[in-house]
Amino acid sequence: MIGIPHRYLTADLPGVGGEFKRCLEDFIVEEVPLYSPSDQGEHTYFEVEKTDLSTIEAIERISHGLGVALRELGFAGLKDRKGITRQVFSVRLVPPERVLAIHSPQIKVLWARLHTNKLRVGHLRGNRFRIRIRDVEPDRRRLDGIVGAMLTAGIPNFYGPQRFGVRGDAFRIGRALLKKDPELAVRRLLGHPAATERNPHVVEARRRFMAGDLPGALESYPRSYRQERQVLEHLIRSGGNFKSVLRCLSEPVKKLYYSAYQSFLFNRLLDARLEATESRPGSLWAGDLAWIHRNGAVFKVMDAGVEQSRADDFEISPSGPIFGKRMPLPEGRQADLEAKLLVEEGLRHATFHCLMPGLHMEGGRRPLRVPLREFRMELEGNDLFLSFFLPKGAYATTLLREIMKNDEVPPGYTTADTEQDWTAPAARRAEENSPCADPPKPAVDSLVLEMEGEDELPLDQ
Repeated sequence: MIGIPHRYLTADLPGVGGEFKRCLEDFIVEEVPLYSPSDQGEHTYFEVEKTDLSTIEAIERISHGLGVALRELGFAGLKDRKGITRQVFSVRLVPPERVLAIHSPQIKVLWARLHTNKLRVGHLRGNRFRIRIRDVEPDRRRLDGIVGAMLTAGIPNFYGPQRFGVRGDAFRIGRALLKKDPELAVRRLLGHPAATERNPHVVEARRRFMAGDLPGALESYPRSYRQERQVLEHLIRSGGNFKSVLRCLSEPVKKLYYSAYQSFLFNRLLDARLEATESRPGSLWAGDLAWIHRNGAVFKVMDAGVEQSRADDFEISPSGPIFGKRMPLPEGRQADLEAKLLVEEGLRHATFHCLMPGLHMEGGRRPLRVPLREFRMELEGNDLFLSFFLPKGAYATTLLREIMKNDEVPPGYTTADTEQDWTAPAARRAEENSPCADPPKPAVDSLVLEMEGEDELPLDQ
């Protein structure tokens, strides 16, 4: 499993290892809506069960099948490709009976009902997961210790590796864009092959780019890598004008890169907070902006001793920064941690306010932990079966890394901007030869599909 290089809540307890997503049936997720359709209005809400298909791929197929523009479709969040996932979509001015008649490989429409408004990103309560981890060490006592700690303290609310792409370096592109370094952004976008990138054609394209063979890189990039090919074609035509090349990137794609950098900064802050609190993510400090789990509002903690009982009951939690124009600022020790992080990154709060005309980062706060609800666990031989509910924006991979503790951190997350070794390790070669493994699929949009599993899309979270 691709991972992130941050501390564990249960670092004193060894993981049980195992393999995740060997087969599609190992990962089943069901979206939990925020509200039910009203059975009136011009928008049709419909639930889809998709198999081995990303949300973006599903939207494109549904759009084609109904003969409507992509903008007429709505969804609450991106869901993983590899697995069986159920989520709700909406479409404008298409009756339910037409939606129910959709026939497309890997897509099954379960129901369709009218509603008054388009479904928007974030319009969900959370997700229910059913997960199978194969070939674990069957140590029930160890499992009970890890799970017990998460049930008591909560799950550290790290952004999962999906947020940073399969190479782990999407945040580096966002940082380069933010610091107005177009050459570094383009080199990161087109080059730097990594062991965690499984498509051999893309690996070869990145190697050729790093070697200075731009025509060869263009020849190797699959046609489905549209953004990369557009940038590369413009770079060739312009004679290496990196600044002008960035105009080829659409605003949604730029937003995704900026958002990846916001997420990277949040993860770094959460890691520092866990260190400072000895892995107690619910421990409050005076000056904290406490997150109210019931409604997502925040308030300033004046007396941590008075409010700590509410945190112990999971009514509230400390929050961390999603840097941006409207992000409220904490005080005290938390303010010091956030200021230190910006200094280390060579940034100021104002850096996030205006990225380019018409594009800015709203920002906000995000809870440092989330509760683990509806948890069930069964150990059958060497296979572990889990089911649980997580609120929107939380990542199942954050829970799984605590249990397994064998995640593979992409070198792009931790290494400097130098060329990386791209040779696939033995473990990944073995995975690719697994009887359930599939050949790598071309991406509809490489970055968007790398950042699957998102319930909250940039920039306002």
